[in-house]
Amino acid sequence: MSTITIRNLTFAYPGQAPLFDRVSLTLDSSWRLGLLGRNGRGKTTLLKLLLGELSGQGDITFPLTPAFFPAPVADPTAFAGEAIGMGEALPQWQLERELAQLDCNPAILLQPFATLSGGEQTKLLLARAFADPRRFVLLDEPTNHLDAAGRAQLAAYLKRKRQGYIVTSHDRGFLDQVVDHVLVIESQQLTLMNGDFSTYHREKGRRDRAAIDRNRQLKQEISDLRQTAAQKRAWAGKAEAKKDHAAHGDRGFLGAKAAKMMKRSTVLTKRLAAQAEARQGLLANVEEVVPLTINYQAPVEETVLVARAFTAAPFPGGPQTPPLSLTLKRGQQVVLAGRNGSGKTTLLKQVAATIATHRATTSLRFSGHLTVAALPQVITMPHQSLAAYAKAKGVDQGDLFNLLHKLGIPRATFAQCADELSAGQQRKLALATCFLTPANLYLLDEPFNYLDAENQDQLVALIKQAQPTVLLVEHDQALIEQLGAPVVNLTD
Repeated sequence: MSTITIRNLTFAYPGQAPLFDRVSLTLDSSWRLGLLGRNGRGKTTLLKLLLGELSGQGDITFPLTPAFFPAPVADPTAFAGEAIGMGEALPQWQLERELAQLDCNPAILLQPFATLSGGEQTKLLLARAFADPRRFVLLDEPTNHLDAAGRAQLAAYLKRKRQGYIVTSHDRGFLDQVVDHVLVIESQQLTLMNGDFSTYHREKGRRDRAAIDRNRQLKQEISDLRQTAAQKRAWAGKAEAKKDHAAHGDRGFLGAKAAKMMKRSTVLTKRLAAQAEARQGLLANVEEVVPLTINYQAPVEETVLVARAFTAAPFPGGPQTPPLSLTLKRGQQVVLAGRNGSGKTTLLKQVAATIATHRATTSLRFSGHLTVAALPQVITMPHQSLAAYAKAKGVDQGDLFNLLHKLGIPRATFAQCADELSAGQQRKLALATCFLTPANLYLLDEPFNYLDAENQDQLVALIKQAQPTVLLVEHDQALIEQLGAPVVNLTD
């Protein structure tokens, strides 16, 4: 059993506010540790600091051999086994053993890595990370792109592991199954507690509700103090005006009285201002989730999309997807589900491509003049300012920044380039762009991936309130139940 020690850690990216400020803590390597925090707060950065890929002020003692998920793939066009480094450093039998435990066919090792589904790539990189049991694994969002069965398999897989690990995920049910401690990044500090996600979430909800109530009381007191101060100033001003309009014989008496009232008013106003300022400093820094907006244009026709045994191929000459049959009505949301590799992403892309031709087919019919906004599964951001990005995407910069702020991205972050944002922030940028695009139909491929719990709740609330016409891919059963949308399963 080893310990990971962090002493007086301070870290900031150039030109940005610190993510961590004089943080110290000790972690036990046997813990199954969940690393929590809102997007952009530094979860991935902390993992990179532990790996030694980044350095800050202070000391980190990490006496373990790490493995990181997801490891970068140098050549996605290579065969999958070769792309992840299978060979002398990683015997094939070890990799196949881990793939079998993840219920993944070892035959994928002989396919080009880029042709694998997102779920298959995830399982392969997980097998790569855990193939050597001597390594301490740092898992960054392992549930992304896994179907419901894959997430259950991963949870069971991790529970069988004897070694500890650190995992970040926004799947609450998954975290409850696989962690026994949580480390939460909040306001440049790290909070460590024993328990699972639900334990933390209940405690955080209690603390936030108490803080919001206290803030409301303090704001009312501040308002009352400022109003009283304004009244005192007004009374003193009236006394001065009364003196100016008095008869000559009364001015001496009224002038002395006005001066006395003015002095008392000035003293009292300063005291009230000091009290208001003191209460201002007591306000807790609580993030209140605000509603999102969407530029949804309801289509004229009631029936928006009809698919009848609609199929597609993931690549030229590749196998056809299972046939998709569904009817999508105006204001309806339909969830496209199925196992990893069943072709959900391929079908969503082909639906978009077919609609773009404005020519219906025998297997896919859609309403005329249909405008589509799509959110892809994999986000790749350009190296350009957010202002330039907004212009290139044809959305208003002010509207984009406003929606990003509602999604929890600090305004100071807007000075960064799009590709410099965290994975979660990039996802939010793509989501905001999609929602600002006027559309009759939204095609969303795993829109909840990388989003923190607060943003997931915002997105569910937006869809239920605005009722846009949506075809989406999703694996998180709890979120599907919250949406209350019908599910079309490709494996049926």
